[in-house]
Amino acid sequence: MKSTGIVRKIDQLGRMVLPSELRASFNINEGDALEIFTSNDMIVLKKYMPSDIFTGEMEDLIDYKGKKVSRNSIRELARLAGFRLEETAETLGTDSFETEDIL
Repeated sequence: MKSTGIVRKIDQLGRMVLPSELRASFNINEGDALEIFTSNDMIVLKKYMPSDIFTGEMEDLIDYKGKKVSRNSIRELARLAGFRLEETAETLGTDSFETEDIL
C-alpha cells in the first residue's frame, strides 16, 4: 500500500474530508457511494461499483427489489425455470418468454 502523506482529523460527527486531489485521481464525485472494508488495522475506502448479485458482472444491470441483476443472469434463471427465450432483432432488449413444459 502506498502512503499519500496526507493526514486528516475526524470531526465530532465522525466525518473527514477526502482531499480533492484524491477524489480527482479516483474519479469520486459528490454523491458517489464509497464501500468500506477493514483488514487487520486498516480501513479501506473503495468507490462503490454495483454488480450482479449472482455473478459479480457489472454490465447491463437491472434493479430488482433493491438488488442488481444482469440480463445474462435473468436469461439463465429463466432457462433454469423452464422458459424458452426467443430474441430477435425486433425483441432485442425486450425479451420474449415462452413456457416450455419441463416436467
